[in-house]
Amino acid sequence: PKHTAEPVLWMSDRSRFEVGRSIRGGIPLCWPWFGAHPTDSSLCMHGFARVTPFTVIDVGQMTNGYTRVILQMKHTENAARQLSYPYTLVLTIEIGETLSIRLATTNRGRQPFFMGEAFHTYFNIGDVEKISLTGLEDSEYADKLLDYWRDTQDGTVRFNQEFDRVYVGTRNAVTIHDEMLGRNIIINKKGSSSTVVWTPWEKKAHQIIDMPRDDGWRKMICVETANAMENIVMINPGYTHVLAVEYVVTDI
Repeated sequence: PKHTAEPVLWMSDRSRFEVGRSIRGGIPLCWPWFGAHPTDSSLCMHGFARVTPFTVIDVGQMTNGYTRVILQMKHTENAARQLSYPYTLVLTIEIGETLSIRLATTNRGRQPFFMGEAFHTYFNIGDVEKISLTGLEDSEYADKLLDYWRDTQDGTVRFNQEFDRVYVGTRNAVTIHDEMLGRNIIINKKGSSSTVVWTPWEKKAHQIIDMPRDDGWRKMICVETANAMENIVMINPGYTHVLAVEYVVTDI
């Protein structure tokens, strides 16, 4: 099928695969906050999960033929400095005709804590100016390029310049319509009340050290399943919150 002819996820050819650095592509994990830390700007942007090692807990084949991988984030000194609450963070990945990811945060302490999070997914597309997004119609958003100016999405999302918005209070599925690659990418989510959409455009892309030097920025779009801004989650002692997403690819 033509919708499987090209990779679904995008990766920059200048990504730095180094300990302590996030990669530019794939699905980085933003946790336990999204964006800058709310009170300490010296801490990692988007939290420390994306630069912290995980341990493989289990790998196996499911009855439907999918492969399932379960990982748990290690408790490192760097992590302990940035989050003092007792917790467990488990990532489950199921890969087959679709890709499903679940991030489970359990509060092991005696006090509730607040948490922001996102799957910062980079999708591979034909050309950012020729795609469109549906599922965000009439959703409120904060425009990060306009000092978080609030507005409501009017119709389909299209792109002709740098774009960086946090859509809040939305649990809808989002679909990337890609005529050039002849496919739709459907993003089904649970446990998420925010969707973040980002493309750097040419000027910003060339300022980012690990973005491609050519027009590779045209070949990616970030559509992030998230809980951000007023949608951060409070987890009570002994409870688990699960952020989940499923990516389904179909022919147009």
